Amino acid sequence: MRITRRSFVGSLALPAFGRKSKAPPERPGILLLVADNLPAWALGSYGNKEVRSPNLNRLAQMGTLFRNHFVCAPAPGPGRAVLLTGRTPMQLGEAQTLPPGEITIDKVLASAGYAVGPAFGAPPAEAARFLNAQSPGKPFFLAVGLDNLRPPYQAPAKDLDLYAATTFETFSRDPIAPNAAEGKEMLADLRGNWRKYCACLTALDDEVGTLTTAIFNRKLLDTTLVIFTGSCGALLGRHGLWDAGDASNPPNMFDESVRTPLFWSWPGHVPAQAFRTEMVSAYDLLPSICDAAGATPPKRNLCGRSYLALATGKRLPKKHPWYNTVFAHYRGAEMARDDRYKLVVNPNELYDIVLDAAEKSDQYANDQFLSVRNTLFSRLATWKRQYSG
Repeated sequence: MRITRRSFVGSLALPAFGRKSKAPPERPGILLLVADNLPAWALGSYGNKEVRSPNLNRLAQMGTLFRNHFVCAPAPGPGRAVLLTGRTPMQLGEAQTLPPGEITIDKVLASAGYAVGPAFGAPPAEAARFLNAQSPGKPFFLAVGLDNLRPPYQAPAKDLDLYAATTFETFSRDPIAPNAAEGKEMLADLRGNWRKYCACLTALDDEVGTLTTAIFNRKLLDTTLVIFTGSCGALLGRHGLWDAGDASNPPNMFDESVRTPLFWSWPGHVPAQAFRTEMVSAYDLLPSICDAAGATPPKRNLCGRSYLALATGKRLPKKHPWYNTVFAHYRGAEMARDDRYKLVVNPNELYDIVLDAAEKSDQYANDQFLSVRNTLFSRLATWKRQYSG
């Protein structure tokens, strides 16, 4: 029987997800869900009131949501590669697909005794079969790629009907940008394509519900860490652009392209209905999962740091506070982003995100921001120098 949004949401009460595990194993089962082309702002858990994603909203409520999670490359292929390896785009040769021979999360956990599911990119139905074969007390790892949000959008008619009367007030009707590139054709019918995108997102939400329900039915709920995140965002008309980094020429680093959802759910370990505001990056995922699984990260030149303590609500050592700057690199464009300012190189831009969240007022040439610009330039240069090889 196909699991629907209604049956999933209706069958699970929030307190069940938030209860303390009686005897959790030292190592959890881990389900990693990665969506392409999904900006954080498009989800209800991040404030969107128009998109229907009840399963994802519930999953976010069950655990801890990161409000400032950024990808390291604003495109699906390199974005996924960074997530799965912890390596920077420079170290990966800016490849659009994962280079052969790379050490990925599944390989690390397999060597640590985890049962590893189908390869990343396998159909969700195959992933569900793997989950249905698992047993409590035996750690597993499954990474599922959710690519419903890539154009052309193939949305079920029932989900399209949900958005027949939606006004899309949370979407932007900016004039087409002069440097619009990939996805430019989608801007000719904004409302029609918003409707298709949202319907596909609702269908993706159904897939998440099917997988999470499999965990519930196998009585794996208390022993499974579920992580949901995105490989890259999408502009969907904001700034007069449609896709992510490749929506413009040269590539852009707008927050809609690089800021993606991230939430962790692990009953008894990750606080329910919590959120974190620290700046975290896709390259932090591999060390974080290794930390949760008790596995040793690859002995490579990785720039990421485990945020398990943040996800589980623990205090960081005073001598090791969390860093406040994240970085990105894609096809010559680069970004250094802290909790207030964003520096973009090629094209050169500087934004005060606190006062200008829409990134409309470029302050790069403003001498009042010279110190900020130089500081971020220095941090970006250091990151590139240390993590290009």
